[in-house]
Amino acid sequence: MSVQELVLKQRTEILHALCSSGSAEHLEQVLDVLLAEEELSWEEYQNVQVPGRALYTNARQLLDLVYTKGVDTCGLFLAALKQVLPEAKGVGFSLTGCRSSLEGKEEYQSTSSQTLLTQRPSLVRELQGCTDGALQALLISGLFTTADCDDVRLPIHTPSQQARRLLDHVRSKGESAAKTLLQYIQQKQESGSTPTQEKPTPPKGTFVKYQKKLSSSVSAQSCFLSTYGGTSHMSLDDIYTEGQLELGHDCADAHGSLGLEDIVGTAGTVNEEADTVLVSGEAGSGKSTLLQRLHLLWARGTALQDFLLLFPFSCRRLNSEQRELSVQELLFQHCCWPDREQEEIFQFILDHPHLILFTFDGLDELKQSFSDEHRLCCPTQRAPVHVLLFNLIQGSLMKGVRKVVTSRPEAVGPLLKKHLRKEVFLKGFSPSGIDCFVKKHHSDPAVAAKVLGSLQTNTALLGLCHSPVLCWIVSQCHKELLGCGEGSPQTITDVYLMILQHFLQRQSSQGSTAGSGWLHEHLQTVLHLGQLAFELIGTTCYIFSGADLETCGVTEKDISMGFLIQSKDMSSTRSKRYEFLHVTLQCFFAALYIVLSNNTDRSTIPKLFELKDLKETGLSSACFGSCLPSTYQQEGEATAAETPNLQITATFVSGLLSQRHQSLWLHCCPSAVMEKRVRQVVRCLSKGMQKHFKSIPQPVEGEKKSMHAMPGFVWLIKCIYEMQESRIAKDAMSKLEVDHLKLTYCNIGPVECTALAYVLQHLKNPVGLQLDNNSVGDVGVEQLLPCMHICNSLYLRNNNITDEGIRKLIAKGIQCDNFRKIALFNNQLTDACTQHFSHLLKTKQNFLALRLGNNNITAEGAKQLAEGLKFNHSLQYLGLWGNKIGDAGAEALAQVLESSNTLVWLSLAGNGVGSRGARALANIIKNSASLEEIWLIENCITRAGVECLIQALEHNTHVKSICLRNNDLTPEEVEEMTQRESRLIF
Repeated sequence: MSVQELVLKQRTEILHALCSSGSAEHLEQVLDVLLAEEELSWEEYQNVQVPGRALYTNARQLLDLVYTKGVDTCGLFLAALKQVLPEAKGVGFSLTGCRSSLEGKEEYQSTSSQTLLTQRPSLVRELQGCTDGALQALLISGLFTTADCDDVRLPIHTPSQQARRLLDHVRSKGESAAKTLLQYIQQKQESGSTPTQEKPTPPKGTFVKYQKKLSSSVSAQSCFLSTYGGTSHMSLDDIYTEGQLELGHDCADAHGSLGLEDIVGTAGTVNEEADTVLVSGEAGSGKSTLLQRLHLLWARGTALQDFLLLFPFSCRRLNSEQRELSVQELLFQHCCWPDREQEEIFQFILDHPHLILFTFDGLDELKQSFSDEHRLCCPTQRAPVHVLLFNLIQGSLMKGVRKVVTSRPEAVGPLLKKHLRKEVFLKGFSPSGIDCFVKKHHSDPAVAAKVLGSLQTNTALLGLCHSPVLCWIVSQCHKELLGCGEGSPQTITDVYLMILQHFLQRQSSQGSTAGSGWLHEHLQTVLHLGQLAFELIGTTCYIFSGADLETCGVTEKDISMGFLIQSKDMSSTRSKRYEFLHVTLQCFFAALYIVLSNNTDRSTIPKLFELKDLKETGLSSACFGSCLPSTYQQEGEATAAETPNLQITATFVSGLLSQRHQSLWLHCCPSAVMEKRVRQVVRCLSKGMQKHFKSIPQPVEGEKKSMHAMPGFVWLIKCIYEMQESRIAKDAMSKLEVDHLKLTYCNIGPVECTALAYVLQHLKNPVGLQLDNNSVGDVGVEQLLPCMHICNSLYLRNNNITDEGIRKLIAKGIQCDNFRKIALFNNQLTDACTQHFSHLLKTKQNFLALRLGNNNITAEGAKQLAEGLKFNHSLQYLGLWGNKIGDAGAEALAQVLESSNTLVWLSLAGNGVGSRGARALANIIKNSASLEEIWLIENCITRAGVECLIQALEHNTHVKSICLRNNDLTPEEVEEMTQRESRLIF
């Protein structure tokens, strides 16, 4: 095959190799070589490399051109490709037949301009990192203007692209400019300082002093817990507890735990050209505290030492910045001001972006939603703060600077995701994390033990404590918790009422008020703080000025209660500003105001629950419409911050109007008003659920009717649970008629599982419940048990479930007649779980499907399952894909399954099964009257094993296929066996 035919045949693979990274660097390097070898004219090069055109389009243009120029050009092109991609790693094409190296040409060039062309690849390498020096030399010589220099320096371009732009500009200026540039490079080489080593830096002493000042400032801001524990002055070292960090389930590096430094490490990278890492997590999951810990470790020199400077930002505080700023002003006015030589330090930042780290906490709290419409490249150009932030995230500004951004998942749309280097999910505390946090919070081990004991007896509360902010509240209110007895908190509202009582009674002059009168005693404080929370949450305002407090009647006494803390504003010129201990507390006080105040409009509750309409209208202050005073209504872009915070507020409203808390409101609000508000919430929840049910599509003929629930459905379920009214749950579920309920990727954790079980247990007919790719965990599994009787199938793939969770699940499942199928792919199961499944198989003679793929089950576990299968006469589907059962496990299973009259599908893929195991499995094929498919891909079966399978198939025409891809077979053996037996799939 000629090289020209090779270019044509492998066109798709070559395009992928040049473009799949998303960067133009590989294409540009190949073009450099072809220009240098004079295989492309300057005009042809410009026709290929069209600025602003899609990368794949440019690459296709080059392939078309190379092919039409003939065999020699194709050969040189492939040689250039081999030079640029020496390993062709993951590319999937062969360069066999192309020239092994580029043939050298005569070194003599008649002009300097020619030298720029023929030496282009090496000159690009030489100029990277020293384009500023070269531009200065050209500027001094009068051959370049400042406009030429600015065009080369555009921050949107990488260093290699800037070097190429410089060469292109010099070529257009003529021989004198080319000669000046070559002389500059030669002088650099002769001085012993290679251009790539040149890094313009400020005077060492100045930089070191600024670095120390910045570290000291970051350390001072970070050493005490600055979120919900602010009033307690808790040392971060004393209280910080690791949360669960995970990569996306579909990421190649998804398995295994992540440490703090892995956030900026290479694990999970999906776009190497991007600079922004997103840490996403629900409200209260510990995102701010995690960033604070990172800041402190950097300031102490114990982590992130690849970064010389770290600049921390709070999006909540940036919200209140009304001025237009440049990046330089943003850094030095909001973080740490250099005492001297500000320009030199900023130039160092521009010249060394890979040594700088920016962090932005709470992107979801910005008033504006993320947009990439307003592009900005110049770091000295002023713009609104949100425009600067969005351009930093997408890489138009300060390309190369690593950025870590935190946000709630709801605020992260596809527009933002395409600019991410990777996404890391923060899942709150693990069970061991809860244990660790409580022990750190209580220096007295006896108290810690009592609190943990109380949590263990109330698994609903234990589930709530997976959220660090709720774990803090429970730990803070341990005396109230231990005195609850039968009335121990069950809902999120219960927990926040506990912290409300704790703070109010702590400040009460008379100490604890007996009975339920404690709220009435402090009603004015609650209403003042509630009005502040309510009126400003609708305008995405989380930091309050003195004027805001005065408008809402907030007094010094109200502030002293401890719910508000002074905001750490970077600007010393501003007056005191305040914020709630945590954004969820602002939502809680807003809910209290809605429930208790006589000044809210009657449409407040309906509008609060009509969040879908809010999202569609795109009005940032439409959350309560006319309920808000006109002074608080603002025009502007919609923000993703509103919906989740208003949903939290609505959840609290539901909980506060529960009959369980009726006694609290007796002296605070007329009972007729409260009853009316209860009816409003019930109507809103019923209407919201009906909207979801009406959206269920009609099933395809022959398939089950299914509903793929959205996160909004989960929120409504949580509201119903907060009200603790079973009649509402019964009414809602009586109208849901589906066979399969799918809640994948809905951020379902233990709290959501509690609410789901509370509501779903009232379904009329059994359903398949699919909860794949969530964070259910063992505690969540336990919370689901009350609705197990209504589940005919349960799908829990990717949910961090261990053997302990399975023990409780199976113990309940055995008692449920409807329970017939379970799927647990990719959890943390070992051989210890198989004894429970063995018991299940022995006991339930109507059980149909068991899928345990991608866990840690060995031959011993397979033998345990075989013991159960020996007595089972119903199982149709058995999936053990991606375990470690080997030949011994396959033999044990085959021995009991060969007499099965029900087994339809068996998967032992990726289990280290060899020919010995295949020989045993052949007996199933030979004897089974029901088996249709066996999956044996990615094992180590040789020809001898396949021969046994072929012989078995001769005795069984019922089997449809045996999948054998990626076993120990040669291509010739695969071809021969395919010819002999068409049911073998390779």
